[in-house]
Amino acid sequence: MADYDTYKKKILTFYGKHKRMPLYKEIMVLTGFRSKNAVFKLIGKMVEEGVVSKDSAGHIVPSTLYEGVPLLGLVEAGFPSAAEEELLDVMNLDEFLIPNKESTYILKVKGDSMIDAGIHAGDMVIVERKSSYKPGQIVIASVDNEFTMKYLRKTGERYYLDPANKDYKPIYPDGDFRIEAVVVAVIRKYQQ
Repeated sequence: MADYDTYKKKILTFYGKHKRMPLYKEIMVLTGFRSKNAVFKLIGKMVEEGVVSKDSAGHIVPSTLYEGVPLLGLVEAGFPSAAEEELLDVMNLDEFLIPNKESTYILKVKGDSMIDAGIHAGDMVIVERKSSYKPGQIVIASVDNEFTMKYLRKTGERYYLDPANKDYKPIYPDGDFRIEAVVVAVIRKYQQ
């Protein structure tokens, strides 16, 4: 593919602008290809190179958001101390936050029932479907077909959901109750 790097750059620029990967028809427009087969071959090469991957539905998704960000050292969150800048490593945020892409998704937080756990309205939470859940974890639960995020707790043999805000009461499910996923990370972007 003569212009592979150019095509790849156009697709990644589209992703950066639209916050989603382009559809095959959109890739045809971006690249000037006349067939979906040419797009299929281009995507195959990008998958092989590790630039993109395919999810369980066959849609293309970026494999990594960044090549890596320098991890320079530690910063004191208590009393001030002399700062030393030292390159410790290069960290890939995708690999750090999302080790299990197939079972991970992101939700935007609404409400304030988890503020004492440091989770605020507008934050994003990265959640992962797991085969088992433990009391003490922050989970996404379905209670009577409505979703909520709370601490999973257990008293005796009974599970319940505990908010991290004194203005809310624990939920002791009587009807349909399922744990959908566990919260593995919180993302908050500060405006400048």
